Amino acid sequence: MSQSRTGGCLCGAVRYRTDGPLRPVVMCHCSQCRRQTGHFLAATAARRADFVLLHDEQLRWYAASDSARRGFCGRCGSTLFWDGEGLDYLSIAAGSLDDSSALPLAGHIFTADKGGYYDIDPSEPQVPDGSFHAQFPRT
Repeated sequence: MSQSRTGGCLCGAVRYRTDGPLRPVVMCHCSQCRRQTGHFLAATAARRADFVLLHDEQLRWYAASDSARRGFCGRCGSTLFWDGEGLDYLSIAAGSLDDSSALPLAGHIFTADKGGYYDIDPSEPQVPDGSFHAQFPRT
C-alpha cells in the first residue's frame, strides 16, 4: 500500500497531498533550478492521478520555457513544483514534503550546468543533461 504524504510552502498558504508512490529524488543542477532555488533543486514526483491540491489560493505559476512551468507560493516565495508539458507526473520540491523519509536518491541531472562552488559525489549517478529519468516504484 502506498504511503499518503502531505506538504506545502513555508507559510502554509499552499498545501498538497499525494496518495501514491513518489519517484526517487533527482537533483537538478540546470541554470533555471539554480536560479529559482539559489542552489540546485532536489525533486521527487507524483503521478497526476495521485496528486491533490488542498489549498492553492496563493499558488502561482511561472512559464519558465515553452514546455514547462514552475509553481511557487505567491505569499512566501517557496519553490514547490516543476510541471513539464505532456508528462503524466508533477515534480515536487522534496524539501516541501512534511515527511521525506525513505525517499532514495536517484541521481543528478544537468551536471554540465552545476554551480562552480560545490562538487557532486562521484559515486552518485550523474548525467550532463536531462536524459536520465528516474522510475516510479512499482505498486
